[in-house]
Amino acid sequence: MTKSVIRLAAVLASALLATLAGTGPARADVTLDVFYAQPSFARYHDPIAQAFMKAHPDIRIVFRAPAADYDVGHQAMLREAVTNNLPDIYFPGFHLLPELTDVLVPRKQILDLGPLLAAEPAEWRTGNYADKILDLGKVHGKQYGLAVNASLPVMYFNTELVKKAGGDPAHMPDTWEGVIALAKKIHEASNLAGMAYNVHEWPDTWLFQAILTQEGVPMLDPTGTKIAFDNDQGVLALTLLRRFVTDGGMKLIGFDESRQSFVAGNIGIFFDTPARMKQVTDLVGSHFTLGTAVFPLDDKGKGGIPTGGCAIVITARDAAKQKAAWEYAKFITGPEAQKIVVEATGYLPTNKRAAGADYLGPFYDKNPNFRTVALETDRAVPWQGYTGASTVQIWRKQREIISAVMRGDVTPADGLKRIATETAAMMKQ
Repeated sequence: MTKSVIRLAAVLASALLATLAGTGPARADVTLDVFYAQPSFARYHDPIAQAFMKAHPDIRIVFRAPAADYDVGHQAMLREAVTNNLPDIYFPGFHLLPELTDVLVPRKQILDLGPLLAAEPAEWRTGNYADKILDLGKVHGKQYGLAVNASLPVMYFNTELVKKAGGDPAHMPDTWEGVIALAKKIHEASNLAGMAYNVHEWPDTWLFQAILTQEGVPMLDPTGTKIAFDNDQGVLALTLLRRFVTDGGMKLIGFDESRQSFVAGNIGIFFDTPARMKQVTDLVGSHFTLGTAVFPLDDKGKGGIPTGGCAIVITARDAAKQKAAWEYAKFITGPEAQKIVVEATGYLPTNKRAAGADYLGPFYDKNPNFRTVALETDRAVPWQGYTGASTVQIWRKQREIISAVMRGDVTPADGLKRIATETAAMMKQ
């Protein structure tokens, strides 16, 4: 069966289900083909689409099957660009937006949202979007995307295991030496894994970049043409990752398995995205008392944390679809939709009004663990990507070497040399 037949069948099935459920709009002058990554994100994409169609009965939202993750979705978009089979709307990870625009802009396959944003009332723009949030969707100074969700890695912890090890859940360590020391005590006191930082299997650069930027080291130099961590600080970052295993009692298992082990009460400290705050909270239930704390910084002056998440971009070519897609972009980044996103995940809201009393205020009061990521806002830095190069392929090679370092097969110094050599070669390609 061809891709076009499969896609047509999916569209017809989606329309039928909407009709049977009684949730479809009464009329639809424009149908938008929408593609996103992370299948679990259906828990907010679906209700937002339904709310939008109720408010805009002339526009129908139809989703393609979601990609497994941002990297897989990115590769699919690059293929669809060649065959002119792009969706009308896509949600790229921030780190992949530069490479995506480098490919799509020359082909006139992506819309500059700057003029559309400028055409809106100034009070509306400033009332909804902070400049720092708008910057997440900019490439080469142009507004190609609007931030839909934003995340900064969070420290989850098992309060009972922390107390058993002599730690204070109200004052979790804010340096990596402190984290490793506490993880070691947890491991010794309970014979369980002291911590988990699953960079060795993470699907993208986010957690690795975080261990660099918390030292004040960016992933790329100011020119964007070579890595900025081919130095002693890069060795230190890889040494930390190795020490998580040797000193912190970390097990080198997959990140999904690690998450399952944490919610089962078998890991003391667990680093993950706040996007899974709701999922982790529900899974932990009453097994133990779940706590969260900010991501540590060793360099409090220059250090920062890469802002994960994604933006909405418009790749529709038809003028009517572009107009409808802009309405959807404003809706999904508006306070009503952002409330849905945060409550379903744990992400940081990207709309200024969303955190107020009319939307998320009462939710945060009842669920303080969800508020932790907001405490990290002043630590946020951009999530960098390899402009003009294959960020996906580069990360896969880097991750292979990082895994070898964490296993102890390669020293941190030798691992960094290999990363620097392999990355330089791939960037030249």
